[in-house]
Amino acid sequence: MPRDLPGQLAELRAANVDAALCMVVRTEGSTPAKAGASMVVRADGVSSGTVGGGALELAVIAQALQAIADDRPLLWEHRLVRDHAMCCGGTVQVFIRPIAAVDRLYIFGAGHVGAALATVCSLLPFELTIIDDRPGIFEGWQASDATLIVAGPEETIPTLWWDRHTHVVITTHSHALDRAILRRALERPHAYCGMIGSRRKVAVTRRLFLEQRWATAEQLDRVDMPIGLDLGATTPGEIAVSIAARLVAHRRGADTGRRNHDATATISEFTNLKCEAIR
Repeated sequence: MPRDLPGQLAELRAANVDAALCMVVRTEGSTPAKAGASMVVRADGVSSGTVGGGALELAVIAQALQAIADDRPLLWEHRLVRDHAMCCGGTVQVFIRPIAAVDRLYIFGAGHVGAALATVCSLLPFELTIIDDRPGIFEGWQASDATLIVAGPEETIPTLWWDRHTHVVITTHSHALDRAILRRALERPHAYCGMIGSRRKVAVTRRLFLEQRWATAEQLDRVDMPIGLDLGATTPGEIAVSIAARLVAHRRGADTGRRNHDATATISEFTNLKCEAIR
């Protein structure tokens, strides 16, 4: 077993490194390692510990990398002679559990919708950061577990961590600011990006980004705009719930169906117009 396994896993998570824990859970016959043997495999293929060495270990490392990529646990049975030409002759079962880096949520805009969303998402497994350029905007906030930043996007975005665990919600007080943030976000790796707005705002944004070659049609198709699930929400709290629901669905790989931006229901259009007015 790797030395100080809990500490090692905690360090990997703190450093935002994806990894997988591989543990021998059952053996039969002659095997190079027994139940309880474990190995940690990082996303870059570096490993520590052992599950038996040789061809078995190489196969487990490959399976661990697949588990990390799919973000799903795996249980594999290895028959050493048949699968790996290892003369030990026994059978080894290995359970592989991904240890994902922390999911981060950047909320740009701390108005009514942003504040409500921060409250809702404090219940979800996100590391929260809320960014707004208006002095005094965070006065009276009760957000001890969130990072609050008073600065503009041009200053802030280069300092943030962007990777496949980064989720972005854009809900500022300005259309121009929303588009500036969206443009910078699309230049960086991320898991999810959504922008608040009416059907007209979405259409104008798409046209502008394509005309200026700031993004491709495929990139824009992946942006959740108008943001959130169509729940018929009208209040900041309800809108926040609809956005949080979309985030949960995205994290869990649920097929909620994307909204047709050219045929948005009247109530959805009303909701997005209203949320622009109250954010």
